Amino acid sequence: MSKHSKGKDSREYESSSSSESDSESEIHTKCNCDKKKCCSNGKNGMNGKNGKNGKNGREGPKGLTGSTGPTGATGPTGATGPIGPTGPIGPTGPIGLTGETGPTGLTGPTGEAGPTGQTGPTGPTGPIGPTGATGPIGPAGPTGLTGPTGLTGPIGPAGPTGLTGPIGPAGSTGATGPIGPAGPTGATGPIGPIGPQGTVLGASDFYALMPGDNSATVAVGTAVSFPQDGPSLNSNIVRAGSSTFTLVNIGMYMVQFQVSVNEPGQLCVAINGTELAYTVVGRSTGSSQIVGMCLVQTVLPNSVISVVNPVGEPSALTITTLAGGANPVSAHLVILAL
Repeated sequence: MSKHSKGKDSREYESSSSSESDSESEIHTKCNCDKKKCCSNGKNGMNGKNGKNGKNGREGPKGLTGSTGPTGATGPTGATGPIGPTGPIGPTGPIGLTGETGPTGLTGPTGEAGPTGQTGPTGPTGPIGPTGATGPIGPAGPTGLTGPTGLTGPIGPAGPTGLTGPIGPAGSTGATGPIGPAGPTGATGPIGPIGPQGTVLGASDFYALMPGDNSATVAVGTAVSFPQDGPSLNSNIVRAGSSTFTLVNIGMYMVQFQVSVNEPGQLCVAINGTELAYTVVGRSTGSSQIVGMCLVQTVLPNSVISVVNPVGEPSALTITTLAGGANPVSAHLVILAL
């Protein structure tokens, strides 16, 4: 292609040559030719085909950041998003200051009286108060009536002995004085004749055999059993129970008893349930019987007699069985009416 072909560059050249400011010398200078041969103005030829685009040149350096443009209009509000999960409870805040007390409200109307409640229990008696001061003495009352004469008081002590008077005339012989003290015992006299035989009004023997009888211990305050009957004379001493016996008539009775026991202890006679202190007998070892003998006087008919472990003793008594051998051992209560 000649220098004067009008491609893209030719168009640029044509545009430049058409400018009113270009001079002819400038045109010839640009084309570097003899103006007589090539610079005669002819008609423009047809435009040639565009050449292929050249490769892009290197990216030039980044230009300076331009000034910020004006803020755009606010866009429409977006849709509300879903409610998020509830967060943890925060710590309790400090207690606020107490507010000022509000003014007192108006008094409401009095309500109707409620029913009277039940009377409460009587309270305890209070302590005795201090003694009050003694009041003034009141006026004297009228004289009372004369009371009855009191009893004669005791005789006062004898006064001092008076002076001895003169000796009087001798009196008559006085009465015989009291018998003087007994003299020394004289020699034993001869034995007198045998007197008449005495009289027993009644007698009874009550007994027990161990083992068998009195199998239980005799508790304090209870009676020994004599459940079996021995010989008897007359009928004024009779059985009332296994351990009690009736003295039918008022009178004097001789009582004898013997009982073998295992423990140290005591026994006594009781009349109508009353223990007779003077009849208490006992033992402190385990090698002898308890034996008692006494006289009792009844003052009531049909008095009841028994032999008891006295009240106040420390323990019950065990009646011994087979004492000293292989045979049952007996306990006896013998009563004689005198």
